[in-house]
Amino acid sequence: MANPLTADEILPLVAALSPQEKARLLRLIVGPASADAAYRSNPPTQDEFTADHDQLAWDAGGWETFG
Repeated sequence: MANPLTADEILPLVAALSPQEKARLLRLIVGPASADAAYRSNPPTQDEFTADHDQLAWDAGGWETFG
């Protein structure tokens, strides 16, 4: 079996593709089961995403110790 390519080896190959070939590659990578399709088949519940919270609450308290 051939050695798998690294990202550093693949990126120049992708960069050399024509716009049409890049679009085809993206369609092949995404495939029919994209994230949009997943949410259409199983939409978020009412309590999964709510706007009742403070939008910045995730950034509050305790993060000063990191970084």
